[in-house]
Amino acid sequence: MYGKTIRLKRLFPDRRRRLFSVPLDHPVSMGPIDGLEELKPLAEELQDGGADLLIVTKGAVREVAPILAPTTLLGVHVSASTSLGTTSNRKVLVGTAEEAVSLGADVLSVQVNFGIPEEPDMLRDLGIAADQCRQLGLPLLCMAYVKSGSGGTPDELRHAARAAADTGADIVKTSYPGSREEFAKLCRTTPVPVLIGGGVRLDDESAFLKIIADSVAAGAGGICIGRNLFQRRPVGPLARRIAAVLHSEG
Repeated sequence: MYGKTIRLKRLFPDRRRRLFSVPLDHPVSMGPIDGLEELKPLAEELQDGGADLLIVTKGAVREVAPILAPTTLLGVHVSASTSLGTTSNRKVLVGTAEEAVSLGADVLSVQVNFGIPEEPDMLRDLGIAADQCRQLGLPLLCMAYVKSGSGGTPDELRHAARAAADTGADIVKTSYPGSREEFAKLCRTTPVPVLIGGGVRLDDESAFLKIIADSVAAGAGGICIGRNLFQRRPVGPLARRIAAVLHSEG
């Protein structure tokens, strides 16, 4: 019990400081995409830019461990599928909470894709991961996506986020529902911290930064954004602008 409390305080040390997390697990599902050809230099640049938490697959820990700063938190993502297969939206567990702890993780990450036939299997996996994390005192992050239409209506996103939390997630990442008002409603109806995801890269950087600012104003616990950050070069200056928003004392 105390272990999870202590680790959650490291993730969210102050109500005014939002979590700046960056998922770097894409190479399993999508291959070495633009921006993730080499993980180590990107991880160094993100840390220098103010990122709090880097989320990688268990095999990729070997790349970031040697350069991980003492103040940088580590997430280990254990859901997997690839775009090479015919069921890429069906994620399966490829690791355990015990493995993540042995690798030095501060949080375990799993993914559930709602609205597809395999949804029940992923909810079962979420429940398994939640039980493992409870026993080890490890926080659990669920990346909750709606795979229908254009990424889910506000009602569907609220449902997915609440379902993830009520199945055992301590933190939920989900898609932006389109407006500050809808995201505020999602945060109010989700009983754990909510992180906003970036989704497909936006060409307009100012629009991207506005979504982050609006999310913070609406009650987000922080962000969990990958491609909209690491596919912009140089990464460092943008990361510092994001950190200024998330880590503001105001």
